[in-house]
Amino acid sequence: MPEAAAAAAPASADRARWQAFAVCVSVAALTILDLSKVNVALPSIEASLGAGSTELQLIVAGYALAYGLALVPSGRLGDLYSRRTMFIIGLTAFTATSTVCALAPNVQLLVIGRILQGVAAGIQMPQVIGLVQQLFQGEARARAFGAFGATVGITTALGPTLGGVLIAIGGPTDGWRWLFWMNVPLGLAAIWFAARLLPRTRSSDAQARQLDPVGILLLGITTFSLLLPFVLTTGSPSDDPRRWLWLGGMIFGGAAFVLWENRYKRGGRSPLVDFGLFRRTSYRDGILIAGVYFAAAPSMFLLNTLFLQEGLGLQPVFAGMVTIPFALASAVSAWVGGRLVLRIGRLLVVIGLCGVIAGFLLAALAATLPPAGLSPWLISAAMLLAGSGAGFVISPNQTLTLADVPLREAGVAGSLAQVAQRVGTAIGTAAVSAAFFSTIYREDGTQQQLVEYHDAYRGAVLIVLALVAAALALSLLDLLLRRHGTQTDPVAPAVETD
Repeated sequence: MPEAAAAAAPASADRARWQAFAVCVSVAALTILDLSKVNVALPSIEASLGAGSTELQLIVAGYALAYGLALVPSGRLGDLYSRRTMFIIGLTAFTATSTVCALAPNVQLLVIGRILQGVAAGIQMPQVIGLVQQLFQGEARARAFGAFGATVGITTALGPTLGGVLIAIGGPTDGWRWLFWMNVPLGLAAIWFAARLLPRTRSSDAQARQLDPVGILLLGITTFSLLLPFVLTTGSPSDDPRRWLWLGGMIFGGAAFVLWENRYKRGGRSPLVDFGLFRRTSYRDGILIAGVYFAAAPSMFLLNTLFLQEGLGLQPVFAGMVTIPFALASAVSAWVGGRLVLRIGRLLVVIGLCGVIAGFLLAALAATLPPAGLSPWLISAAMLLAGSGAGFVISPNQTLTLADVPLREAGVAGSLAQVAQRVGTAIGTAAVSAAFFSTIYREDGTQQQLVEYHDAYRGAVLIVLALVAAALALSLLDLLLRRHGTQTDPVAPAVETD
């Protein structure tokens, strides 16, 4: 009987870990959906609330900007005190702000609600990465990140489709409210499961219990100044060129942040960001690859949506369906990649990026060469190939990036990785959308409308391909350095207590 109880204990602990992981990945999916599904609701919001272009831009960009600003301080708080507590705080705030957005009687309140919703998302997401690091080690961690990567791929690609379906159900005027109402019952259920299933842990390092408020302020100034000019870039001739002056604030804030953090550490205190993280080649290289890749992939989704809806006249729900093969393929390959990454290492990411390049190149050909009626089907097939490669990029790269990171720094390390992704997405989206719309404005009335959209799509895809090629070059460099013995593939660290 004691032997049976001893055998049951590891199985019970393993089940508890995966149940906690299920809560984390479900909330991550809910958060990521709000980065993509609201894009297709903008025409409905414009018709319902009389929103102008500035308000519509803030509804999308305000969420992303607030999300990026909240990531690192929230990750730090989770590392120092309790990831479970921060997770529940962020999830509760996300549910409450979703209610505010759903009930918003005017566009001003909707914009405020979206910005606060972004803050809430930025509070809860770092805890997801930190908890995965905390719950799993070695091969189990790689499998968990594989499942997490599959979830990211599915939710990112299915967001526009889900948004289109909800708008079709709710109607063209108020259907956008359903996108926010959806979060409320799901958020409440997730709060209940989180309170029951997430582990209760606290940092035992008394010296580490320092929040570094000056560091938080300087990092916030740096991140805000970097992101703002890109999220305000639409490609319209009316874009204010003075927005690029904000990059001066990024330079000032970044320099002040580095100086302050080094001084703070020399004083024997625990800084917000320990720059020793970036001396870990696995972490530094992984962040660079992820940042460049996320400049490309979300931009391709936006580009497909613009071309299919505005160029070919597809309804949002049908335009969104074109990315379903990408989502399904990336989910399968991410799951497989999570099981292969510890054996194959960075080579798996290289293989994945080659598949993404091939798929995106075929999508460009499918959009511009065949008859318009065939283009959506052929783009969808090309995205199937791209998705097969993408699953070998996101989750394996995340596993390699965080493999050498100590558990006590997991939240901040994961937060910085997500900041790199958000910055990459903002820069890539700005560059791609500006290239697309500038071609439309330049060729307006000089050619047939479809030819203009073909030219715009083709030119913007070249930028996307250049970005994926840059991520491939970084991955190849990392791989070559490892094979020549300059660097070593990361191995999962020993188990640490939180």
